[in-house]
Amino acid sequence: MANMNVEELVKKAGILLESLPYLRAFAGKTIVIKYGGAAMVQEDLKASFAQDITLMKYIGIDPVVVHGGGPQIGKTLERMGIKSRFVDGHRVSEGETLDVVEMVLVGKVNKEIVSLISEAGGRAVGLSGKDGRLVEAEKMLITKPTEDVDRPEIIDIGMVGRVTKINTEILVTLDRDNFIPVIAPVGAGAGGQTYNINADTVAAEIATALKAEKLVLLTDTAGIWGADKELIPSLDAKTINEMVRSGVIAGGMLPKVKACMRALEGGVKKTHIIDGRVRHSVLLEIFTDQGIGTQITL
Repeated sequence: MANMNVEELVKKAGILLESLPYLRAFAGKTIVIKYGGAAMVQEDLKASFAQDITLMKYIGIDPVVVHGGGPQIGKTLERMGIKSRFVDGHRVSEGETLDVVEMVLVGKVNKEIVSLISEAGGRAVGLSGKDGRLVEAEKMLITKPTEDVDRPEIIDIGMVGRVTKINTEILVTLDRDNFIPVIAPVGAGAGGQTYNINADTVAAEIATALKAEKLVLLTDTAGIWGADKELIPSLDAKTINEMVRSGVIAGGMLPKVKACMRALEGGVKKTHIIDGRVRHSVLLEIFTDQGIGTQITL
């Protein structure tokens, strides 16, 4: 029995040694993590995510968390008798719906994540994009082609925003004081308007503005699958574009891939789409040789 225990300890030592090059490479670097999907719903996954983020901060990495909250918004709207409407994957956000979006994202989901990180031993601060005008935005309109090529249909989806500028001062201040920012994807318009913005997009823009080392997107899939239904561990921009053109990458994966490409073009070194349904998926992707999802590079 004693020998077995020693062998198990040696294996644990091996795991620590495997992480050493990554600890050295990422010390002092910023990693932006978009938190969403099952990892935000299942209790064990929520706890493991908070532990991952706290550990990263303790070992000298600067994590910045941007979270979604679509399912939580949908449930709240349903309880209030408000029907959700979507156009091209964007929730139509106006009137009462916009109020609920802001209430759930900023007042409920954001504070829960901050509390979880605090319970894990971290020092987190909850923000929305409106705080310190962190995320400036303008109204986004959806255009659809019509029979008249010169006059596409313009669809108003309410106060859904497009990021125009990221002001990083508040994030730099929090980092200097060793706090972990947790950001709700709500932006501020020029006239003080509130905009609901896709969380993947906000994460990519913040990663770009901070010149982050990595952007990591948590999803409810193992990563990007090829035409042969096999998981692809690593892709470059050229292959990504080919897969989009051929329809291999489609649906809900498209905005995530676009976010990764935006971050890479903006100077982020590597991006990752990983399975948030796996406990400690963030640590497994960043600190092991094999990783746990799909890595995308230029």
